[in-house]
Amino acid sequence: MKDLVIFGTGMMAELADYYFRTDYGVNVVGFTVDAAYKSSDRWLDRPLIAWDEIQSRFPPSRHDLFVAVGYAGLNKVRRAKVDEAEAKGYALTRYISPRAIVPENFESSANQFIFENAIIQPFTKIGRNVVLWPGSLVAHHCEVGEDVVISGKAAIAGRVRIGARCFVGLNATIRDNVRIGEDCIIGAGAVILRDLPNGSIAAAGGTRISKAPSHRLRRF
Repeated sequence: MKDLVIFGTGMMAELADYYFRTDYGVNVVGFTVDAAYKSSDRWLDRPLIAWDEIQSRFPPSRHDLFVAVGYAGLNKVRRAKVDEAEAKGYALTRYISPRAIVPENFESSANQFIFENAIIQPFTKIGRNVVLWPGSLVAHHCEVGEDVVISGKAAIAGRVRIGARCFVGLNATIRDNVRIGEDCIIGAGAVILRDLPNGSIAAAGGTRISKAPSHRLRRF
């Protein structure tokens, strides 16, 4: 594997640096961000290079790249950098935790990040630039579109189709045979029992505070 450059200086970039080095033994040689967000020349004790200078400092012939930014704009910011990186000639790597459960013949795609204890069952397709956080389940015969984020402990039942640029929150559940349109946001703890059209927002009921204080409970 080539040396690696990571786009980003946030929490996702810090996690990517840790996992690539710890689990894969990759030499992460530096980081890059847009010039407007570059406030120093180093980050995590390695060079921090402006994005428009990256090819001269870390040429794509000798370096791979991973885009590690958050879910801003329904993941469109992250996807824009993926497209720019490929236009600059970089091969985009991917991370699949050795502690994830994936089928033997799973076909990974560019800029995927699959955390520990994520489960992908057989006959499932996961698109480019998808993030599966720890403990998430994508069951058999599912199709997950590009640029999707599935949060920890979310459970996607069999034969579900999730469109591009969707966000699935913590502990959300999607029942089998459901179709989720593009650009949907499914909130933490939401239970999805039917199809959602493009651009839907589905949220679980908010936390309700009882009028009775906790010390009045006889049992807990």
